Amino acid sequence: MLSWKRALRPLTAALLAVAIGLAPAATAHAAAPSSGWNNWSCKPSTAHPRPVVLVHGTFGNSVDNWLALAPYLVKRGYCVFSLDYGQLPGVPFFHGLGPIAKSAEQLDTYVDRVLAATGAGEVDLVGHSQGGMMPRHYLKFLGGADKVNALIGLAPDNHGTTLHGLTGLLKYFPGAADLLNSATPGLADQMAGSAFLTKLNEGGDTVPGVRYTVIATKYDEVVTPWRSSFLDGPNVKNVTLQDLCAIDLSEHVAIGLFDRIAYHEVVNALDPARATRTTCASVFA
Repeated sequence: MLSWKRALRPLTAALLAVAIGLAPAATAHAAAPSSGWNNWSCKPSTAHPRPVVLVHGTFGNSVDNWLALAPYLVKRGYCVFSLDYGQLPGVPFFHGLGPIAKSAEQLDTYVDRVLAATGAGEVDLVGHSQGGMMPRHYLKFLGGADKVNALIGLAPDNHGTTLHGLTGLLKYFPGAADLLNSATPGLADQMAGSAFLTKLNEGGDTVPGVRYTVIATKYDEVVTPWRSSFLDGPNVKNVTLQDLCAIDLSEHVAIGLFDRIAYHEVVNALDPARATRTTCASVFA
Protein backbone atom coordinates (compact mmCIF):
# COMPACT_ATOMS: atom_id res chain seq x y z
CA MET A 1 0.00 0.00 0.00
CA LEU A 2 1.31 3.45 -0.92
CA SER A 3 2.18 5.81 1.93
CA TRP A 4 0.13 8.99 2.12
CA LYS A 5 3.15 11.08 1.09
CA ARG A 6 3.77 9.05 -2.07
CA ALA A 7 0.09 9.14 -2.91
CA LEU A 8 0.06 12.93 -2.61
CA ARG A 9 3.03 13.51 -4.92
CA PRO A 10 1.01 13.72 -8.15
CA LEU A 11 -1.48 16.08 -6.51
CA THR A 12 1.25 18.34 -5.15
CA ALA A 13 3.00 18.46 -8.51
CA ALA A 14 -0.29 19.34 -10.19
CA LEU A 15 -0.97 22.15 -7.71
CA LEU A 16 2.50 23.60 -8.24
CA ALA A 17 2.05 23.40 -12.00
CA VAL A 18 -1.29 25.21 -11.75
CA ALA A 19 0.28 27.91 -9.60
CA ILE A 20 2.98 28.41 -12.20
CA GLY A 21 0.34 28.66 -14.89
CA LEU A 22 -1.39 31.40 -12.92
CA ALA A 23 1.81 33.33 -12.33
CA PRO A 24 2.40 36.54 -14.31
CA ALA A 25 5.73 35.30 -15.66
CA ALA A 26 4.31 32.77 -18.10
CA THR A 27 6.76 30.27 -19.57
CA ALA A 28 5.23 30.26 -23.04
CA HIS A 29 7.31 33.23 -24.10
CA ALA A 30 10.27 32.61 -21.77
CA ALA A 31 12.91 32.53 -24.46
CA ALA A 32 11.60 35.55 -26.36
CA PRO A 33 14.14 38.40 -26.60
CA SER A 34 11.75 40.73 -24.77
CA SER A 35 12.04 38.50 -21.69
CA GLY A 36 15.65 39.57 -21.18
CA TRP A 37 16.81 35.97 -20.83
CA ASN A 38 20.12 35.61 -22.67
CA ASN A 39 19.73 39.23 -23.71
CA TRP A 40 23.33 40.31 -24.22
CA SER A 41 22.42 44.00 -24.04
CA CYS A 42 21.07 43.61 -20.49
CA LYS A 43 22.88 45.76 -17.94
CA PRO A 44 22.65 44.90 -14.22
CA SER A 45 20.80 47.39 -12.06
CA THR A 46 21.94 48.96 -8.81
CA ALA A 47 19.49 46.72 -6.97
CA HIS A 48 20.80 43.58 -8.71
CA PRO A 49 24.38 44.38 -9.72
CA ARG A 50 25.43 40.84 -10.62
CA PRO A 51 24.18 38.87 -13.64
CA VAL A 52 22.87 35.38 -12.93
CA VAL A 53 24.26 32.44 -14.89
CA LEU A 54 22.04 29.34 -14.93
CA VAL A 55 23.83 25.99 -15.22
CA HIS A 56 21.65 23.08 -16.39
CA GLY A 57 21.81 19.50 -15.16
CA THR A 58 22.72 16.18 -16.78
CA PHE A 59 20.64 15.50 -19.93
CA GLY A 60 19.52 19.16 -19.78
CA ASN A 61 20.24 22.18 -21.93
CA SER A 62 20.30 25.96 -21.71
CA VAL A 63 16.61 26.33 -22.59
CA ASP A 64 14.55 23.39 -21.38
CA ASN A 65 16.01 23.35 -17.85
CA TRP A 66 15.10 27.00 -17.30
CA LEU A 67 11.70 27.59 -18.89
CA ALA A 68 10.30 28.50 -15.46
CA LEU A 69 13.21 29.86 -13.42
CA ALA A 70 14.70 32.16 -16.07
CA PRO A 71 11.55 34.29 -16.54
CA TYR A 72 10.93 34.15 -12.78
CA LEU A 73 14.28 35.87 -12.21
CA VAL A 74 13.96 38.25 -15.16
CA LYS A 75 10.61 39.48 -13.79
CA ARG A 76 12.42 40.32 -10.56
CA GLY A 77 14.94 42.51 -12.31
CA TYR A 78 17.92 40.22 -12.88
CA CYS A 79 20.05 39.91 -16.01
CA VAL A 80 19.86 36.18 -16.67
CA PHE A 81 22.03 34.00 -18.89
CA SER A 82 22.25 30.26 -19.49
CA LEU A 83 24.80 28.09 -21.25
CA ASP A 84 25.08 24.67 -22.83
CA TYR A 85 27.96 22.48 -21.70
CA GLY A 86 29.13 18.88 -21.74
CA GLN A 87 27.97 18.16 -25.30
CA LEU A 88 28.78 14.82 -26.91
CA PRO A 89 29.32 14.52 -30.69
CA GLY A 90 26.13 13.53 -32.47
CA VAL A 91 23.94 13.97 -29.37
CA PRO A 92 21.65 17.01 -29.73
CA PHE A 93 19.64 18.65 -26.92
CA PHE A 94 20.84 16.29 -24.15
CA HIS A 95 23.98 17.78 -22.66
CA GLY A 96 26.04 17.55 -19.48
CA LEU A 97 27.43 14.18 -20.56
CA GLY A 98 31.03 15.11 -21.29
CA PRO A 99 33.91 15.08 -18.77
CA ILE A 100 32.96 17.44 -15.96
CA ALA A 101 36.40 19.06 -15.77
CA LYS A 102 36.02 20.03 -19.45
CA SER A 103 32.49 21.29 -18.77
CA ALA A 104 33.93 23.55 -16.06
CA GLU A 105 36.25 25.02 -18.68
CA GLN A 106 33.20 25.83 -20.81
CA LEU A 107 31.64 27.57 -17.81
CA ASP A 108 34.85 29.55 -17.32
CA THR A 109 34.68 30.83 -20.90
CA TYR A 110 30.98 31.62 -20.63
CA VAL A 111 31.32 33.59 -17.38
CA ASP A 112 34.05 35.70 -18.97
CA ARG A 113 31.69 36.42 -21.86
CA VAL A 114 28.89 37.47 -19.51
CA LEU A 115 31.18 39.73 -17.50
CA ALA A 116 32.51 41.37 -20.66
CA ALA A 117 29.01 41.98 -22.03
CA THR A 118 27.46 43.30 -18.82
CA GLY A 119 30.42 45.17 -17.36
CA ALA A 120 29.86 43.46 -14.01
CA GLY A 121 32.70 42.44 -11.73
CA GLU A 122 31.15 39.16 -10.58
CA VAL A 123 28.32 36.79 -11.40
CA ASP A 124 26.06 34.60 -9.30
CA LEU A 125 25.66 30.97 -10.38
CA VAL A 126 22.46 28.94 -10.02
CA GLY A 127 22.71 25.28 -10.99
CA HIS A 128 20.46 22.24 -11.03
CA SER A 129 21.84 18.76 -10.27
CA GLN A 130 25.25 18.46 -11.98
CA GLY A 131 24.93 22.17 -12.69
CA GLY A 132 25.10 22.89 -8.96
CA MET A 133 28.16 20.72 -8.46
CA MET A 134 30.24 21.23 -11.63
CA PRO A 135 30.87 24.96 -10.92
CA ARG A 136 32.77 23.95 -7.79
CA HIS A 137 35.55 22.64 -10.05
CA TYR A 138 35.58 26.01 -11.79
CA LEU A 139 35.76 27.82 -8.43
CA LYS A 140 38.45 25.57 -6.98
CA PHE A 141 40.76 24.87 -9.90
CA LEU A 142 40.12 27.44 -12.66
CA GLY A 143 40.17 30.74 -10.78
CA GLY A 144 36.40 31.10 -10.71
CA ALA A 145 36.33 32.27 -7.09
CA ASP A 146 37.57 35.67 -8.23
CA LYS A 147 34.59 36.05 -10.58
CA VAL A 148 31.74 34.49 -8.58
CA ASN A 149 29.91 35.94 -5.59
CA ALA A 150 27.55 33.03 -4.88
CA LEU A 151 26.85 29.46 -5.99
CA ILE A 152 23.30 28.22 -5.45
CA GLY A 153 22.61 24.55 -6.08
CA LEU A 154 19.21 22.93 -6.58
CA ALA A 155 19.62 19.24 -5.67
CA PRO A 156 23.32 19.22 -6.59
CA ASP A 157 25.26 15.95 -6.38
CA ASN A 158 28.14 17.48 -4.45
CA HIS A 159 29.30 14.17 -3.04
CA GLY A 160 28.06 11.97 -5.85
CA THR A 161 25.21 9.52 -6.01
CA THR A 162 24.75 5.81 -5.41
CA LEU A 163 21.45 5.74 -7.35
CA HIS A 164 19.96 3.77 -4.47
CA GLY A 165 22.91 1.37 -4.58
CA LEU A 166 22.74 0.65 -8.29
CA THR A 167 26.20 2.04 -8.97
CA GLY A 168 27.60 -0.65 -6.67
CA LEU A 169 26.38 -3.31 -9.09
CA LEU A 170 28.71 -2.18 -11.88
CA LYS A 171 31.55 -4.31 -10.51
CA TYR A 172 29.50 -7.43 -11.23
CA PHE A 173 29.33 -6.63 -14.95
CA PRO A 174 32.80 -6.81 -16.52
CA GLY A 175 33.53 -3.84 -18.73
CA ALA A 176 30.43 -1.86 -17.64
CA ALA A 177 32.38 0.78 -15.73
CA ASP A 178 34.85 1.22 -18.59
CA LEU A 179 31.98 1.60 -21.05
CA LEU A 180 30.34 4.23 -18.85
CA ASN A 181 33.60 6.15 -18.56
CA SER A 182 34.24 6.14 -22.29
CA ALA A 183 30.70 6.69 -23.58
CA THR A 184 29.31 9.14 -20.99
CA PRO A 185 32.15 10.37 -18.78
CA GLY A 186 29.90 13.03 -17.26
CA LEU A 187 27.79 10.27 -15.73
CA ALA A 188 30.77 8.30 -14.48
CA ASP A 189 32.22 11.43 -12.84
CA GLN A 190 29.05 11.79 -10.74
CA MET A 191 29.18 8.35 -9.17
CA ALA A 192 29.96 8.41 -5.46
CA GLY A 193 33.65 7.72 -4.99
CA SER A 194 34.68 8.67 -8.52
CA ALA A 195 38.18 10.02 -9.11
CA PHE A 196 36.69 13.36 -10.17
CA LEU A 197 34.67 13.80 -6.96
CA THR A 198 37.52 12.59 -4.77
CA LYS A 199 39.76 15.31 -6.17
CA LEU A 200 36.99 17.92 -6.01
CA ASN A 201 36.18 17.33 -2.34
CA GLU A 202 39.60 16.65 -0.87
CA GLY A 203 40.85 19.51 1.24
CA GLY A 204 37.35 20.86 1.85
CA ASP A 205 34.10 21.47 0.01
CA THR A 206 34.39 25.24 -0.36
CA VAL A 207 36.80 28.00 -1.33
CA PRO A 208 37.13 31.40 0.37
CA GLY A 209 35.22 34.38 -0.94
CA VAL A 210 32.16 32.54 -2.30
CA ARG A 211 28.76 32.14 -0.63
CA TYR A 212 27.22 28.69 -1.05
CA THR A 213 23.56 27.71 -0.80
CA VAL A 214 22.28 24.18 -1.30
CA ILE A 215 18.55 23.50 -1.63
CA ALA A 216 17.83 19.76 -1.40
CA THR A 217 14.69 17.64 -1.31
CA LYS A 218 14.05 14.57 0.83
CA TYR A 219 12.34 12.96 -2.17
CA ASP A 220 15.39 13.08 -4.43
CA GLU A 221 15.49 9.80 -6.33
CA VAL A 222 18.58 10.68 -8.38
CA VAL A 223 21.01 12.09 -5.80
CA THR A 224 21.10 9.40 -3.15
CA PRO A 225 21.41 9.61 -0.27
CA TRP A 226 19.78 13.01 -0.61
CA ARG A 227 21.87 14.61 2.13
CA SER A 228 24.96 14.07 -0.03
CA SER A 229 23.89 17.31 -1.73
CA PHE A 230 24.92 19.29 1.34
CA LEU A 231 28.25 21.05 1.74
CA ASP A 232 30.48 21.60 4.76
CA GLY A 233 32.47 24.74 5.32
CA PRO A 234 32.24 28.47 5.97
CA ASN A 235 29.71 30.61 4.10
CA VAL A 236 27.47 27.58 3.52
CA LYS A 237 23.71 27.46 3.95
CA ASN A 238 22.12 24.03 3.54
CA VAL A 239 18.34 24.09 3.09
CA THR A 240 15.91 21.18 3.07
CA LEU A 241 12.91 22.03 0.89
CA GLN A 242 10.47 20.27 3.20
CA ASP A 243 11.61 22.43 6.14
CA LEU A 244 10.27 25.38 4.16
CA CYS A 245 7.02 23.66 3.13
CA ALA A 246 6.27 20.22 4.54
CA ILE A 247 3.77 19.38 1.80
CA ASP A 248 6.19 20.16 -1.03
CA LEU A 249 6.90 16.70 -2.44
CA SER A 250 9.05 17.79 -5.36
CA GLU A 251 11.73 15.30 -6.32
CA HIS A 252 14.99 15.76 -8.21
CA VAL A 253 13.58 16.99 -11.52
CA ALA A 254 10.72 19.09 -10.17
CA ILE A 255 12.87 21.14 -7.79
CA GLY A 256 14.76 22.52 -10.78
CA LEU A 257 12.07 22.68 -13.44
CA PHE A 258 9.09 24.30 -11.74
CA ASP A 259 9.17 24.48 -7.93
CA ARG A 260 8.43 28.10 -7.06
CA ILE A 261 9.01 27.44 -3.36
CA ALA A 262 12.58 26.49 -4.20
CA TYR A 263 12.76 29.48 -6.56
CA HIS A 264 11.77 31.85 -3.75
CA GLU A 265 14.67 30.50 -1.72
CA VAL A 266 16.96 30.99 -4.73
CA VAL A 267 16.02 34.68 -4.80
CA ASN A 268 16.69 34.91 -1.05
CA ALA A 269 20.15 33.47 -1.66
CA LEU A 270 20.79 35.90 -4.52
CA ASP A 271 19.80 38.89 -2.37
CA PRO A 272 20.05 37.93 1.31
CA ALA A 273 19.72 41.55 2.44
CA ARG A 274 16.15 41.60 1.09
CA ALA A 275 15.27 38.00 1.92
CA THR A 276 11.73 37.16 3.01
CA ARG A 277 10.57 33.99 4.69
CA THR A 278 9.95 31.06 2.32
CA THR A 279 6.76 29.13 3.06
CA CYS A 280 4.18 27.06 1.19
CA ALA A 281 2.54 30.38 0.21
CA SER A 282 5.70 31.35 -1.68
CA VAL A 283 4.34 29.37 -4.62
CA PHE A 284 2.11 32.39 -5.29
CA ALA A 285 4.79 35.05 -4.69
